[in-house]
Amino acid sequence: MDISLLLLSWYQDNRRILPWRKDKDPYHVWISEIMLQQTRIEAVISYYERFIERIPDIFTLANISEDELLKLWEGLGYYSRARNLKKAAMMIMNDFGGVFPSIYEEILKLPGIGEYTASAIASICFGAKTPTIDGNVLRVYTRMLEDERNVDLSRTKKQIREEIEKIMPKDTGNFNEAFMELGEVVCLPSGKPKCEVCPLKEKCCAYKHQSWSKFPVKTLKQDKKEYFYTVFLLCYQDKVVIRKRTDGLLKNLWEFPSVLGKMSLKEIKTLLKTQNIAFKSVHKSVSHKHVFSHQIWYMQAYVITLTKYEPSFCWASGMELCEKYAIPGAFQPFLKAFLHNI
Repeated sequence: MDISLLLLSWYQDNRRILPWRKDKDPYHVWISEIMLQQTRIEAVISYYERFIERIPDIFTLANISEDELLKLWEGLGYYSRARNLKKAAMMIMNDFGGVFPSIYEEILKLPGIGEYTASAIASICFGAKTPTIDGNVLRVYTRMLEDERNVDLSRTKKQIREEIEKIMPKDTGNFNEAFMELGEVVCLPSGKPKCEVCPLKEKCCAYKHQSWSKFPVKTLKQDKKEYFYTVFLLCYQDKVVIRKRTDGLLKNLWEFPSVLGKMSLKEIKTLLKTQNIAFKSVHKSVSHKHVFSHQIWYMQAYVITLTKYEPSFCWASGMELCEKYAIPGAFQPFLKAFLHNI
């Protein structure tokens, strides 16, 4: 029996019941695939259900305000994904009459959609013979063959894509989902894989030689850059100052004012005085370490109680922060600290 039949048989008996698998609507598959990038399935389910309830179709997505969209996305991270969803929806409305394109090459042209996502939508929704090459598939495939090619190289992914395309059955969508699912729940990325329940174990070289820990072969990761920030919770009565980030990481999201570098209480008080900001007290609050894909932020917050309302600042109440403004994960611990103290 070839691996495609083994995978399909296993998937039929073991597939997880997930909200985006209820149908083959390309809108539902698209939203779920974008959310699942860099995010665990368990974390995505509630976001997906809330998102679809508020934004049930392409038209609504194309017309929603960016602020509301980012608020819905709050906590998922990688916010450019949400912005690209809206751009793609607008493109679908303008160029495809509001109907999601069915051809792989057309799907690939949409903002925020790469080969993997285009392949997933094209195969699952339209039966296209397009392999989905993600980390799960690469892990299963290279372990099965004890393949020593570096999976971080684009040429390796292209070669494996071509090799898998040759063995794809007619049921391309379920084949792709089975391959990915196997990597997600059986051929695990960390810790020992569950080889005893794997449908491919008799065909797997890594299982035969117990060499699974050596695959896939990847480029050694570089150390992440580290930055230190001082965060200011400028409070007056039940409100706090926020500002919208204008560039770089977390662009267009709301944050509490911060400066690069560590500041002492004395330095903070001096800064406030030079800015003519009247304050009653300054005290150290929570600290937080936030890990991005290429950076680490070490953040220390200070609660600064002002003696008067400064109209030039952008103020927000606790309710507004919870319902209106998208506060990224890096600043969530400081939001919780503020809400706890009001």
